[in-house]
Amino acid sequence: MIKVGDRLPEVTFMAGTAEGPKPMSTADVFAGKTVALFAVPGAFTPTCSAKHLPSFRDKAKDLSAKGVDQIACVSVNDAFVMGAWGKDQNVGDAMLMLGDGNGEFTKKIGLELDGSRFGMGARSQRYSMLVKDGVVQKLNVEEGGEYKVSSAEYLLGQI
Repeated sequence: MIKVGDRLPEVTFMAGTAEGPKPMSTADVFAGKTVALFAVPGAFTPTCSAKHLPSFRDKAKDLSAKGVDQIACVSVNDAFVMGAWGKDQNVGDAMLMLGDGNGEFTKKIGLELDGSRFGMGARSQRYSMLVKDGVVQKLNVEEGGEYKVSSAEYLLGQI
C-alpha cells in the first residue's frame, strides 16, 4: 500500500469534463501542485454522494486558503459517469472528476476494495490524501464501511 513519502505512480486517468472524457496523466494532475485527492468506492453511491464528495465541494475555499491548488476525486468508474456525477453534485470547476475505469491507479497504490459481494466488482477503498508535486504528504484510509478520516474536514485539520 502507498504510504506518506511515496511518489504516485504514473497512470492516465480519464477526466469527466463538460466537453467529454479528457485523458490526464499523473503528471498533468499533480506536477508542481498541491492536490487534495480523495477516492470513493463508487459515484452516485449513498455515502459518497451525501457526505464524501460534498465535504470537499463545500470546503474548497478553505482548502485553497490552506495552500491546496486542486481538489481531485477518483473512482473506479468511467469518465462519463464521473462527469455526470460532478454535474449532479454541482462541482463546477471546484474539482477534477477522475475516472480510473480499469482500476489501474487504485491497484498500483494498493487501495483496492473487493465489492463483488455487493455486485460492484473491484473498486477503490475510501481515502483522502494530500499530495505535493506527486509525493504523498498525508494519507487517510477508512476502515471498511466507515466515513471518518477521509473527509475534507479531517484533511483540513492536518494541513
